[in-house]
Amino acid sequence: MNDFQEIIKSSKPTLVDFFATWCGPCKMQAPILEQVKEKIGDKGTIVKVDIDKNADLAARFRVQSVPTLILFKDGEPVWRTVGVQQAELLAEKIMEHA
Repeated sequence: MNDFQEIIKSSKPTLVDFFATWCGPCKMQAPILEQVKEKIGDKGTIVKVDIDKNADLAARFRVQSVPTLILFKDGEPVWRTVGVQQAELLAEKIMEHA
């Protein structure tokens, strides 16, 4: 994921979902993220990062459990949470930083 730095440097908020394919809660989070994308439109970006394929990124952001969701703006983390989150909360957090 070489372009990760470019993606999170955006002035638009970028929600990064650190997940694993074997993770049950991560599978529950996926359709919720689709709802969030519909709610926020082009005001933000949602990116999924597989921790097994991108262990270096997971380590860099100290991801210890999945799903971990980190919201970035201008390259800096502005909010983070662990576990399945509801669409309303995620959309609200993204819009706060839009």
